[in-house]
Formats: sequence, structure tokens, C-alpha cells
Amino acid sequence: MEKNSEKPSANQIKIKLIHSAICTNPKQRKTLCALGLTKINQVKVMPDNECIRGMIKVVSHLVQVEQ
Repeated sequence: MEKNSEKPSANQIKIKLIHSAICTNPKQRKTLCALGLTKINQVKVMPDNECIRGMIKVVSHLVQVEQ
């Protein structure tokens, strides 16, 4: 079983990269790398806190978030 198929718990969110980082500004590319998202359709399960929410807000047009 792959790690990507795990369902997030109550205090975690699932973040999926749905658009390429090409033609984005450097701050957005660094934010995606900090989230661990480097390839399209890659999914990461992260803790739901203010820091992660702020990072998602910077790249909201590139990612899809599930709770």
C-alpha cells in the first residue's frame, strides 16, 4: 500500500500539487519545495496548523487541499 493513499486524521490536511511550478515566481517555487511538492499529482499529508495554512495560501492556485 502506498503512503499517498492514507487518509488524513482530524488534525491533518492532504495537499496535492495540480499545476506546474514553471513560470511562477521564486517565492512560490520555494514554498512548494518547503511543502515537499515537486511533481504534479504528488500528495503530502501535513499537520493542520497556521504555518502550513500560510504556505498553502501563497500557492493556493497551484494546489488542491482536502481536509
